[in-house]
This record gives sequence, structure tokens and C-alpha cells, in this order.
Amino acid sequence: MPIALLALTLSAFAIGTTEFVIVGLVPTIAESLGVSLPSAGLLVSLYAVGVAVGAPVLTALTGKWNRKAVLLWLMALFIGGNLLAWQAPSYETLIVARLLTGLAHGVFFSIGSTIATSLVAKEKEASAIAIMFTGLTVALVTGVPLGTWIGQTFEWRTTFLVVSLLGIVAWLGSALLIPNNLKQAQTAKLHDQFKVLTHPRLLLVYVITALGYGGTFTTFTYLASILEDVSGFSAGAVSLLILAYGLSVAIGNIYGGKLADKLGPVKALTIIFGGLALILAVFYFSAHNSWTALLTILVWGGFAFGNVPGLQVYVVQLAEKYTPKAVDVASGLNIAAFNVGIAIGAWLGGHIVAGLALMDTAWIGALIVLMALVLTRLSGRLEQQKVTAETA
Repeated sequence: MPIALLALTLSAFAIGTTEFVIVGLVPTIAESLGVSLPSAGLLVSLYAVGVAVGAPVLTALTGKWNRKAVLLWLMALFIGGNLLAWQAPSYETLIVARLLTGLAHGVFFSIGSTIATSLVAKEKEASAIAIMFTGLTVALVTGVPLGTWIGQTFEWRTTFLVVSLLGIVAWLGSALLIPNNLKQAQTAKLHDQFKVLTHPRLLLVYVITALGYGGTFTTFTYLASILEDVSGFSAGAVSLLILAYGLSVAIGNIYGGKLADKLGPVKALTIIFGGLALILAVFYFSAHNSWTALLTILVWGGFAFGNVPGLQVYVVQLAEKYTPKAVDVASGLNIAAFNVGIAIGAWLGGHIVAGLALMDTAWIGALIVLMALVLTRLSGRLEQQKVTAETA
């Protein structure tokens, strides 16, 4: 594998860290800026909105630009957004910073796979993409808990300074290592995206993605607050617990992919969504004891992101049947759907915290995931009916 992939992996690590580290810093930011927990949690939603807009729209608008140039401009925007967060004098400035970094995130992962495959031979394309996305997994396992610890030990702004420095290293690596003559991917035009968005079968999966991911983030956005205020852990211990959660996520992500390969996406998602809904419901009760809370979040991590491979595979399979000329667009829009789910889940969690109680995010999150489960079964039944009709 070419060393240029290391630059992409490091960029993915920095971007993944800045997306999810905010979860561990919500209580700290709320106290520092004098805003409520729901207002601090809204920073998760706004970042996801930036990703959801950036992934489809900006990818289409920059489709004819040189791929390396786009990548370098994206990383410059990412660095600038994090530097702005580091110096943010107010909550409003931090909102702008999160939106800017979210826009960079969305386009990076839309074009990152194309760049990764351009660097290797045809038979190594899947491995190249896997290596790049390792940066996201490593961010969840190490970057997020380390960033949380830095923010709690020094100051939350310091976390964004460190992420900016990572971004600078990634920018330099990309500038030096990635070739200029990368192949241009087929331009993703806005009317192609509209065509994908109007197909009912694909729309159904986007809703499943948003609900399945959103249900987790209804609770996950306030995990640090729950662990401190309900489970009784110290602020310092929370970063270690998020590390344990991240390790569980990494394992669950791998297992979720293998399960989708073995059983097919619908059966795999049925198992994962069922387990996720159950563990969120259990967390409503188990969070009140430190040991049961620890055990629950370890199991929760195994299910929380295990749905990602199955959902991505399912979208691609359906797009190949119904919109074969826009498979990449369909896949990219599913990334947007993930982040719409994050935005809605974090926003809803804030309203729950403001109007009810912290732990009510758990059972409501479980109900949202159950909705995703029901729609998954419906989608599978519709597909089976189509197959039956074609063979009759």
C-alpha cells in the first residue's frame, strides 16, 4: 500500500476525533460558556447538519475540480474551523466553527474513497478504502477519549488546538505524498441526487439509517453527563469509560460487517437494531449503578455502530437495482442520512433533557431504534414480494 494512504488515514482520524469528541466535552462546554446542557448538545446536531449539507451538495459542486486541490482546501477549512473553535469567545462563534468543520467532513468522506482507490491497483481498492476508514475507528477508540481527557484536564479549547495541529500534519502529508494526476470520478450532478432521493425504496432506507443512528445519539450525546450525574463517575473517569466504549464500537463495527456478509443486510440489521433497542432500554435502569452502567455501555458500543456496514451495503444493493447510474450518489446520500440522524437525535435529546430528565433519553432512544427495526422488516418484505412477483 502506498504511503500516501497514511495522509488520508490521518485526515480521517483528525476529522473523526473532532466530530465525536464534543460528546465527552458537553458538560464542560456548557459550564464554561454558561449555556444549558441542551444548548451544548446542539453543537453535535449542527456539526451533523454541516456534514449532511456538505456531503451531497459540495461534492457535486466541486466534482470537476482537481481531486488533490479539493482535498487540500477541505483540510484547510477543517484546520480553520478548529482554530476558530480554539479561540471561540462565545457559544455563537463555536456554532460557526462546528458548521465549518462539518462541511469539510462531508466532502472529505465523499471524495476520500475515490482518492484512496486512485492510489492502488484495482484488486486492492477495497483494502485501500478500509485503511482510510481505519482513521475513523481509531478516532473513536483513542482520539475521542484522549481529546476528552485533554479538554477536562486543561481546557476544552485545548482539544480543538490539538486537533488543528493534527489537521496541519495531515495537510502537509497530503500535499507532499498524494499525486496531482488523480483520476477524476464521475461528476455527481444535483439532478442525479434528486433522482436518487425520489425513489421510494431508497428513501425508505435513508429513513431507516436516520432512525437507527438517531436513536443512539438521542442518548449518546449526553453520555458524559449521564455517567457523571446519574452513575456517579468523576469527570476524569469519563474519558476512560468513553475509551472502553470506543473499543467496543470497533469490535461491533467489524462484527456488524461480517454479520451482514453472512446473513444479508436485512437479517443482520434486524439482529443489531433489536439488540440496540434492548440495551438502550436496559440502560434506563442500569445507569444508576456504576458497575451495571459500565457493563451496559460496553454492550451498547458493540451494537451502536454495528449497523453501519449493513446499512451501507443495503443502500448499494438497492441502488444497483433501481438507480444503477447513481450508485455512488446513493451511497453518499446515505452518509448524509447518518448525519441527519445524529442531528435529529442530538436535538431531540436536548429537548428531552430540558423537558423531562437525562435518563428519559434512553427509553425514547430505544423506541426510535424500534421504529428503524420495523421499517427494516418492511423493506425486506417489499423486496421479497418483488422477487416473488418476478419469478411467478
